[in-house]
Amino acid sequence: MTSPVTLITGASSGIGAELARVFSAHGHRVVLVARRADRLEALAADIAASGRMSPIVVPCDLGARDAADRIAAALAAENVEVKYLVNNAGYGLSGRAAELDRADQLAMIDLNVRALTDLTLRFVSSVIRLRGGILNVGSIGGFLPGPGMAVYYASKAFVLSFSEALRGELGPLGVRVTVICPGPVPSGFQARAGLKPGFDSAILNVSAKDVAADGYRALMANKRSVLPGLGIKAVPFLLRLFPRDFVLWGVAGFQMRRRL
Repeated sequence: MTSPVTLITGASSGIGAELARVFSAHGHRVVLVARRADRLEALAADIAASGRMSPIVVPCDLGARDAADRIAAALAAENVEVKYLVNNAGYGLSGRAAELDRADQLAMIDLNVRALTDLTLRFVSSVIRLRGGILNVGSIGGFLPGPGMAVYYASKAFVLSFSEALRGELGPLGVRVTVICPGPVPSGFQARAGLKPGFDSAILNVSAKDVAADGYRALMANKRSVLPGLGIKAVPFLLRLFPRDFVLWGVAGFQMRRRL
């Protein structure tokens, strides 16, 4: 007999670490996946010390082509199978696409798009069998064109579209699929992307802990999507009021001012 687990990628810090905490607090045994083994071990020890079920730690570079195979092998060795899948791992890069390093941008697609899709397809059969769910971490950028972060925004548009389509396919089978689309979140993401805090950070910021809590509640309530924070919730509505060319111009100017 195998035991059900919740697999969380990008769990070493930020939103991923908070998702691990909130799922654990609600009785899930979590599998923590990220590159930095030391941070995963520290988080696992913290969760276990709080009286929750001991997490399974799987250090893994999700950008590697064999990542899903390695994770599946680690789960088989622990005699567990995925009931809930949380695709959180991802990063962004700021700058003009024509000027940023091509390999770095392709690696971003590998993590934000290919790895997310690979893990979903790899574990979807157990999620269906256990009538569990999939929580994908997108971005408010998935609703927008993204000059200044073109590949990142496009990757999150994929996450949004893919999540909604999966919901249509898997919902009749009893599987929940939710996409959470946060705006600015204080974490290591901004530094990795080459961004500096702007007025959006002061107005739209939501903590990683609140994003994780919103995501968990939305998944368990079987909501299609959730946009944490009052300011972010207004963005899709406001986009209907302005011509696309105006939105392009506005996003381009805004993003380029945020570069470090």
